[in-house]
Amino acid sequence: MKEVEQLKIILDAMGGDNAPEAPVLGAVEAAKTFDVEITLVGRGEEILEVLKKHNIDNLPEKLEIAHAEDVVDMHDDPGSVIHKRKNSSMVMGLKMLAEGQGDAFVSAGSTGALLTGATLIVKRVKGIRRAAMGPAMPNKAGGKTVIVDCGANAECTPEFLLQFGLVGAVYAKKQLGIENPRVGLLNIGTEDSKGTQLQKDAYALLKDADEKGLIRFVGNVEGRDVPLGAVDVVVCDGFSGNVLLKSIEGTAMFMGSLMKKMFKKNLLSKLGYLLCASGVKDLMKMLDYREIGGTPFLGIKKPVIKAHGSSDALAFRNAIRQAADAAAADMAKDLERSLQAWNQAKESGND
Repeated sequence: MKEVEQLKIILDAMGGDNAPEAPVLGAVEAAKTFDVEITLVGRGEEILEVLKKHNIDNLPEKLEIAHAEDVVDMHDDPGSVIHKRKNSSMVMGLKMLAEGQGDAFVSAGSTGALLTGATLIVKRVKGIRRAAMGPAMPNKAGGKTVIVDCGANAECTPEFLLQFGLVGAVYAKKQLGIENPRVGLLNIGTEDSKGTQLQKDAYALLKDADEKGLIRFVGNVEGRDVPLGAVDVVVCDGFSGNVLLKSIEGTAMFMGSLMKKMFKKNLLSKLGYLLCASGVKDLMKMLDYREIGGTPFLGIKKPVIKAHGSSDALAFRNAIRQAADAAAADMAKDLERSLQAWNQAKESGND
C-alpha cells in the first residue's frame, strides 16, 4: 500500500447532472467519514453558495477550493476539451493530479472528455496501449467481478484484450483483495473455437500468458455466468462490455421492481416483507450504483474515477472513498512489472 500522511482527493465540483450541489455535499460527508483531504475544483462562489444553503457557514475542515471558471459541457468534443476548456474544473483538476497536487481525481462529467484528458494529461502507465474502464460488479458468489473494458474502447485488437486481462488482474488483486484472480474472456460459448477472430486471437494470447504464469486465465465465459461469479475478471471489448454492464444493471432494476410489486400484493405479502425487510434492503444496497461509487480508468498512472452522471451526494461520497482506496493501493508499479514480465516472456519465446 502507498504510504502517505493523508491522501488528497481532487473532485470536479462542476461535473454531473446535479453539480455543484451533489459533489459538494458528497465531499462534506466524505471529509467527515474518511481520513482524506479534498480539493473542490470549480466556481468558488457557487461552491460556497451550496454550503451556505445547507447552513454550513465556514468551509469544513479537510476541504479546500481551487477556483476554475469554466465547465466541460456534455456536448463538447472530447478531443478539443484540453485546449478549448483549459480553465474548466475537469481539465484543471487533471492537471493538478498530474502535477502531484493530489493522489486521485473524481468527476461525473463527460466520459469521453475525462478519458481523453486522463490519457493526455495524467498519461498511461508505460506500456499500456489503451486505458480501459473497469467497474467491479457484485456477484452471486458474494464477491465482485471486474468488467474490462466496459465502454472506453469499442474497437479492440487481441493485444488490447490481453492487456485488459493483465490490468484487471492487478486491480482485482490490489484493490479487491483477490490473491489469484480468475480471468475469463467474454464469448458466446465456453469452447476455445467460439467467437470472432478477435476472440480467438485474444484467447490464444491470454492462454499463453497463463502458461507463462503471468495470469490465471480460465477460458471463455458466457454473459449469464458473469453475475454468478464464474470469474473475478471478465475481458471484453468496450462495446460488448458496455452491453453486458447495462444488461446486468437493467436486470437488477427489473428484479427490484418485481420484488416491490410482489410485496405490495396483499396483506400477507406485506407481512412477509416485514419479516425479510433487512435482507431485501441489503440486496438492493448491494446493487445500488451509488454504493459502488464510480468506475476507474485502469491503465492511467494515477487513479481517475468516473462517477455516474446522475450521481447524488451519496454516490460522490462513495466515489471519493473508492478513489482513496485506489490511491492507497498504488497499482501503477505492479502493472508496470506485469507488463515487463509479459514483454520479457514474449521476447524469450521469440529467441
